[in-house]
Amino acid sequence: MEVVLNGDGSSYEDVVNVARHGARVRFSEEGISRIERCQKMIDELVRRGEKIYGVTTGIGELSSVILSPEQGLELQRKIIVSHSASYGNVLPEEEVRAAMVSRANVWPKGHSGLRYSTARTYIDMINKGVVPVVYEKGSVGCSGDLSPLSQIAEVVIGEGTARYNGSVHPGPEALRMAGIEPVEPTFKEGLALINGTQVMVGQMCLLLYDAKNLIKNGLIASAMSLDALNTVVKPFDERVHLVRPHKGQIKVAAHLRKLLSDSEILARPSGKVQDGYSMRCTPQVLGPTLDLWQYARETIEIELNSVVDNPVFFPDEMEHIGAGNFHGQPIGIAADLMKIGMSEMCNLSERHTNRLLNPVLSGLPAFLIRGAGMNSGLMVAQYTAAAMVSENKVLSHPASVDSISVSADQEDHVSMGPIAIRHLKEVHENTIGVLAVEMLAAAQALDLRGPLSPGKGPRIALGIIREVVPFMEEDMSIHPHIKAISELIRSGRLVKAVEDELGELAL
Repeated sequence: MEVVLNGDGSSYEDVVNVARHGARVRFSEEGISRIERCQKMIDELVRRGEKIYGVTTGIGELSSVILSPEQGLELQRKIIVSHSASYGNVLPEEEVRAAMVSRANVWPKGHSGLRYSTARTYIDMINKGVVPVVYEKGSVGCSGDLSPLSQIAEVVIGEGTARYNGSVHPGPEALRMAGIEPVEPTFKEGLALINGTQVMVGQMCLLLYDAKNLIKNGLIASAMSLDALNTVVKPFDERVHLVRPHKGQIKVAAHLRKLLSDSEILARPSGKVQDGYSMRCTPQVLGPTLDLWQYARETIEIELNSVVDNPVFFPDEMEHIGAGNFHGQPIGIAADLMKIGMSEMCNLSERHTNRLLNPVLSGLPAFLIRGAGMNSGLMVAQYTAAAMVSENKVLSHPASVDSISVSADQEDHVSMGPIAIRHLKEVHENTIGVLAVEMLAAAQALDLRGPLSPGKGPRIALGIIREVVPFMEEDMSIHPHIKAISELIRSGRLVKAVEDELGELAL
């Protein structure tokens, strides 16, 4: 598997293939030509003695300080080491690799300013498994992800720390073991290595991939619950949704019709005129989550294929412009919106679980267990879901509406996108647990509806769940069952089985 970087047309899935599946990376020939052309422009401007931010001047609040060419060269190394100031837990290797391939995809657009040899060293690190140690906290999401990208760049120049072949080594040693020579940075290369939003971009590519799987699992969980609750299916009629044509809502209703088809449970008249909102409005609640996922994907893929440096160089005109493309606000807002969408999916899921456990609402045994009083059934599993749903509400407060001035007020508005992304990661973990609880309850309820058979989608999901979790005849420890179903969700196995039979649950 190979991913070719050209600065255009890369997808979030390309990043996932490199970060998780070991796809090799190379630059396109056109991209290499653009990289080299831009560096020649910078060399010419320096030779002329032109004032260039971060090349022949200081940076940030120190941009008014003019440097000699010799100082400008020394500055590039100093920029990297002085900006390497992160703290906290070490980012997973896949997130660092995602950041690296995202950063590398900027350079072949030909507006950043670094040598091809330096860009190739970066690519060699990706392909040979040299993964810098990067701490999770330190970026305010503007001027991009300076501190974490600096930890990556430290290894490029033969400093810092990196993982190689499963062990942590000093940066120079990791490079030597991989057969890679460190870089002595030249004009603009310090900034070219660290000035960008690519740690956020890389993390969001992975989160988009995971969210897609979780949303599809959410659709399956909802179908299981609606089937088990003998819902009135008329609200999912296509005509209802075409007269309010939100794209996600239309898709969810269509998926529910497909998933619930051939249900013997739903074929029996329930006598109900309509159901509660959490049942009847499932397309209206889940639909916006699909729409937000699409918005986030579009935003992140635009960013992935954008120039986010400062300054930006335009070789055709021999001009350079200091601007603000490094500002991470689009990414921060996309992450915040995804938090809201995933949290709302969890809110709906927990309400489904509540209805399944309440005999007045479900018509099934209390807490889905026979022998009420002696048995508590899934009572406390709902507590677990409720706790995670409530935590998600706290985590979903938008980080991107916050800002703290830095760099002596030169950088007086920042995105806080990295905080939004850390919270989104936690929301994702909670989502897995909440959906696992709903599926556990729905599976129990569907079996209690026997001998009536559920619809096509729930039937497939129930079969797989019963391979790892038994029907509860009496009380037993529940946490192993929640964990087992959560692993089915995380692996994508449930989604694959349903889609193999019924077709893609497209977002």
